[in-house]
Amino acid sequence: MKSDADNPLSKIRNIGIMAHIDAGKTTTTERILFYTGFLHKMGEVHDGNAFTDWMEQERERGITITSATVNCPWREHQINIIDTPGHVDFTAEVERSLRVLDGAVGVFCAVAGVEPQTETVWHQADRYKVPRLAYVNKMDRTGADYERAIQMIHERLTTKACPINIPIGREDCFEGVIDLISMQAWYFDPLTQGCDTRHINIPEQLMEEAQVAREHLLETISEYDDQLMMLFLDGKEVPAELICQSIRKGTLWHGFIPVLCGSSLKNKGLQLLLDAIVDFLPSPLDLGATHALDPRTDEAISLPPDPDAPLVGLAFKVQTDKYLGRLIYIRVYSGTLKKGGSLVNMTNNKRERVTRILQMMSNRKHDKDDLHAGDIGAIVGPKFLFTGDTITDGRIDVLLNKMNFPDSVISIAIEPKTKTDQENLGNALTRLQEEDPTFRVHVDKDSGQTLISGMGELHLDIIVDRIKREFGVHANVGNPQVSYKESITATAEVTEIFQRELNGKGNYARVSFRLSPIPAQDLSKDAKNTFKSSITPDKIPQEYWKAIGEAALGALVDGPLISTNVERVAIELIDGDHNPVDSNELAFRIATSMAIGRALRSAKPVIMEPIMLLTVQSPDDFVGDIISDINAKRGKIVVMRRHNEYLQEVVADVPLCELFGYSTRIRSLSQGRAIYTLEFKQFEIAPVQVQNEVLRRIRGFAD
Repeated sequence: MKSDADNPLSKIRNIGIMAHIDAGKTTTTERILFYTGFLHKMGEVHDGNAFTDWMEQERERGITITSATVNCPWREHQINIIDTPGHVDFTAEVERSLRVLDGAVGVFCAVAGVEPQTETVWHQADRYKVPRLAYVNKMDRTGADYERAIQMIHERLTTKACPINIPIGREDCFEGVIDLISMQAWYFDPLTQGCDTRHINIPEQLMEEAQVAREHLLETISEYDDQLMMLFLDGKEVPAELICQSIRKGTLWHGFIPVLCGSSLKNKGLQLLLDAIVDFLPSPLDLGATHALDPRTDEAISLPPDPDAPLVGLAFKVQTDKYLGRLIYIRVYSGTLKKGGSLVNMTNNKRERVTRILQMMSNRKHDKDDLHAGDIGAIVGPKFLFTGDTITDGRIDVLLNKMNFPDSVISIAIEPKTKTDQENLGNALTRLQEEDPTFRVHVDKDSGQTLISGMGELHLDIIVDRIKREFGVHANVGNPQVSYKESITATAEVTEIFQRELNGKGNYARVSFRLSPIPAQDLSKDAKNTFKSSITPDKIPQEYWKAIGEAALGALVDGPLISTNVERVAIELIDGDHNPVDSNELAFRIATSMAIGRALRSAKPVIMEPIMLLTVQSPDDFVGDIISDINAKRGKIVVMRRHNEYLQEVVADVPLCELFGYSTRIRSLSQGRAIYTLEFKQFEIAPVQVQNEVLRRIRGFAD
């Protein structure tokens, strides 16, 4: 039997690079690909030629929009990397990437420290229990402060972070890195773009600082190894191998986060980061069995990371390729997926053939014969496989946990210019919906307009740009509008009887429901409404309960005020009646839909508006004006804190409808010196005057 060290799975690292926008994720990924030998020439984000930024929109704007998958070798290990976007509008890309990754590298700017979107992606990683490293980038920039960045990590993210290397100099004087494990100074030759490194004794003037930092490191990790603890307490020298072993244990147990520093743009510190990825982040083998559910009994099932076990994988991304059509990205957790074989989609029970398997390298493609447990790749062919679907080979019935995506909060109207464009627009919208779970399309039943919804103005701007460029559609686009939802504020009980003859056959059903509002804090993250049955089978046979529940929840997609989704509603089936001859599933579905529609109208429905988490970083001189402006926009200040010696940070909850054009407003208030980020937080019941304005506008369209 193979030991863990001999198992090929132990040589795989599936990692993600995550951070706030402009922290240096893509530049760091570019350097990793260069030092591992995959690239022979480094591209730059500012030049628009970075390898992982392959979309035209990414290269023009200098931002990452879609997560790119690449792999590279380092010290006989295979590192599979997903470079994720940093902009909050594309947070779904981070969400689905973290769902399938084993480890992550959080990139921080040495000047800005912990930024708003960094907190978001960090908490996403917490939710999926992803072991991670922290890499403090941009140590060469004016204002870089390694200790301040670590302090901000402790204050805002976790107290488990501890440096395993420290910088030699900073800002213009940043020369290299001191490795606290080997106690050597690393210097990176600028003439070879950092490829040639020198490892020498630590300079005498830095030795005291290095010894203090090393002692703090040993004290922090000693709890993970008794032998190391005894050596440390006895004041004896601790071998580097034992330190690495303890750091690895702590990282895998989520008790320790190694912090490294460097400058990706200036090619310093990347080799140490690569060593840390191999030494401290987990392989699929380290994480052990993946947990899934039996769809029939909801019992937990363990899936070993074994290539010979039954196949189980997760489709985590759909991409439309100009030449190949649909590409579905797969993470294989157990078993082996083979080219020419077939798979069963456990979500819809469809069996489909796998005509081609690809190893994706950004937008380049390399054919493969199979994907083993622990592998990430793409398949060509399946038409009915979508994001979040579980695949098997038919030998096992399991469902893996799906991903949770935030609601879209902003909409625009779009219409084709010609009849030819009409069909092409429909195809484009269908494909883009398949690719992006946060992009939604619906037709307003009052105005007849096609509305597209997304996470923000930039998100929709990119979508419209892709519709025009990739799909060649000429379209007119309206102004952005807020996407509202509905809820109820009172309890209502209603009884509905459906009794009618259809096609010569009688249909009968009687149902009684109680609808109650649910406080937002009482709802689970993946359930926006609830349904339960409180009747006995003698009133309505149990075979109809599932259909009644589906119809009841389905009726909540069309609210009584503005025909949007109704949320935070508890539906209880409290009474009913059936006829052994005339009752059937259709009759109960129709009766249920009619009853829920009537109950919503009598339960004091209200409109809910999206609330955004606004974070503004501003010099002290302008903070007062910014706070006054936030208050005027119905905002609520959540926290004010010192970001650094130059900037204050104001965090507030502000309704989205008040924030259109805020970039111009904030520039005016701060003479262009403040920066801000927006992130969707939650839906809240809108004030009466806002509800009335929305109703007037909607009814105006209807007229």
